[in-house]
Amino acid sequence: MAESGLLQLSNRLSPAGGLEIAALDLSRPLSSDLVGTIRTAILAHHIVVFPRQSLTRERQFEFAANFGAVEAHGGERWEAKRRRVAHVMSNLDTAGNPTIRISPAANYHWHTDKPYWPAPPSLTLLYAVEVPPPEAGPGGDTEFANMAAAYEALPEAAKRRLAGLRVAFRPAFDPSLPEVDHPLVRTHPETGRKSLYFGNHATHIVGLPQAESAVVLADLLEHATQRQFVYVHRWRLGDLVIWDNRVLLHRLVLGEGLRRYRRIMHRSVVAGSVPF
Repeated sequence: MAESGLLQLSNRLSPAGGLEIAALDLSRPLSSDLVGTIRTAILAHHIVVFPRQSLTRERQFEFAANFGAVEAHGGERWEAKRRRVAHVMSNLDTAGNPTIRISPAANYHWHTDKPYWPAPPSLTLLYAVEVPPPEAGPGGDTEFANMAAAYEALPEAAKRRLAGLRVAFRPAFDPSLPEVDHPLVRTHPETGRKSLYFGNHATHIVGLPQAESAVVLADLLEHATQRQFVYVHRWRLGDLVIWDNRVLLHRLVLGEGLRRYRRIMHRSVVAGSVPF
């Protein structure tokens, strides 16, 4: 499919971000030109949705590899073929029943993926295998907050106060691990656009008293997650969504649908670079 045809079949989803590209079958290999067009769409819209896909875990991994090195599945004990597959994420307990797990590390909190790595991932791909039905309500949706737009909307005085600050991260699921710090205002390595960079795994702003740091981060989160900066994706069976972790916070929306219905997703994570 030519680039012009692909763009004609696309639909902008919200002012905060999001582009839906229809009539594209990702189960087949794509040309380098088409991959380049998708990459451009990701950079421009931060979230790209491909509806009505039918993907094996292996094929999802292969598609993700068009955009960089992909996190392998499983440990070294897995044979190579089975390590090159998408990860399974679900709301199921050990008996296969829907459940909601509440914890400080749960993805119901605003976060960016793996900021506690020295080089956090650039992109995440999530594919809907089973999702709550529309009548179940909003539980199971994913909200995305545009941190570049939020930063640009700050007063100039606030931008000056944030310049040069670094934020420390540690995984909320294991506070014993060492902290990693990154710029609170990071620069996108491909577009040069500045955006806020923090979220649930942020522990404090380096060099500030803990109380002051907590207030700054809480105020920034309140500002950055205002509705004008947020796109809500209501999942449909077969949706594949790619998003840019360097620009976005995201969270899973709690609701009755998650308690009553199965939600099974396949995830792929593309490696990134050290934030600056």
